Amino acid sequence: MKTPRHHSTSHILFLSVPLQSNTKFIPIKMAPLSGPTSKTRKSALRHVLLLCLLLPCISQPLPAPSPSPTAAAPPAATLHLSPFNDRLDAAYVALQAWKHAIIEDPKNLTADWCGPFVCNYTGVFCTAALDDPHILTVAGIDLNHGRIAGFLPDHIGLLADVALIHLNSNRFHGTLPPSMQHMRLLYELDISNNLFSGGFPSFLTSLPSLKYLDLRFNKFDGELPDAVFGRQLSLDALFANNNRFNVTLSSKSLTNSTASVIVLANTELAGCLPPSIGDMADTLVELILLNTSISSCIPPEIGKLKKLRVLDLSRNELAGELPESVGDMESLEVLNVGYNQLSGVVPESICLLPKLKNLTVAGNYFCGEPVSCLHIPVRDDRMNCIPEWPHQRTHEECIAFEHRPPVHCGADGCIVHHPL
Repeated sequence: MKTPRHHSTSHILFLSVPLQSNTKFIPIKMAPLSGPTSKTRKSALRHVLLLCLLLPCISQPLPAPSPSPTAAAPPAATLHLSPFNDRLDAAYVALQAWKHAIIEDPKNLTADWCGPFVCNYTGVFCTAALDDPHILTVAGIDLNHGRIAGFLPDHIGLLADVALIHLNSNRFHGTLPPSMQHMRLLYELDISNNLFSGGFPSFLTSLPSLKYLDLRFNKFDGELPDAVFGRQLSLDALFANNNRFNVTLSSKSLTNSTASVIVLANTELAGCLPPSIGDMADTLVELILLNTSISSCIPPEIGKLKKLRVLDLSRNELAGELPESVGDMESLEVLNVGYNQLSGVVPESICLLPKLKNLTVAGNYFCGEPVSCLHIPVRDDRMNCIPEWPHQRTHEECIAFEHRPPVHCGADGCIVHHPL
């Protein structure tokens, strides 16, 4: 099951030039090509030649003409930008190469990717360049849910001003081309639910503007580098779940992150939950590590995460007790520690958290649960060892668990098994 999208309010704030409702092109005012001055004759001739070469390919209408004098005047800040410049020429090369790399397009999203006016292409969004407000450039690509099959060509790196790429729910395969390292303004990259494979694209850690990275539901493998969690990259949201990554938990990796959302579900994690997890208290809002094969205790320092709203550690090999300090996580709305090997009593401080709406402790060996937990709107405490509680483990199972060697938690958060 895919994790819901977060932080939609943070997406590409500078895409502010308004687009007309029936076109993807920003209104422009074109200078007449007849009788150019000596300073513009060479540029005009170049544009005419380009149009003559590409005219048979043009299937979309030309940009809308400027408003007549009787129409309402546009705001003073509206820019009338030419659709011809070196950046749009480069974008044309990149998008045509991309179109030729597409094998299937069942929704015909790229059917109108033809002709020089790339800002009219479906899924292509243009605005004034950040470094020059007088130049029009491609700033975003959105082909979400297109079911498009193909690959990303190396020419895509020519889209140097792009800040948003959304390719969710397509059938793109292969690797991300290294030329994407030239996308120095790339802020949000969503390639989730595709067929991408290979190792983690290392160039992503060098993109200075990248804040939102969604790689989930692909076929990436190998090590997820520590730099992904590093403060130099400084991601705000990382979704890497449902790949074949290997991740080693340590104070130098996960807990060094400044991200507010980290989702690594259904990924092989090695190591233990370190006490340094509390170091993410200033930023972390959601942490999902379900089904990651973690064999660990839950360190008491987790209680420092006072901004955390969602914590899912379910379906792992966590042991020991649920720390009382979890009751200090005053923003917590969802807590799922189900299907581990936790024991002891569910702390009452957790059940008294003011915002807690969903508590799952099912599939453990808890022997007690406060009555105050009954007031939590969504609660699942099945398959434990709580006396006279419905839907619990058998008496034999609980007795067998009690006779296991005691679990002790080391200073590093790892489980210490003392010899009998």
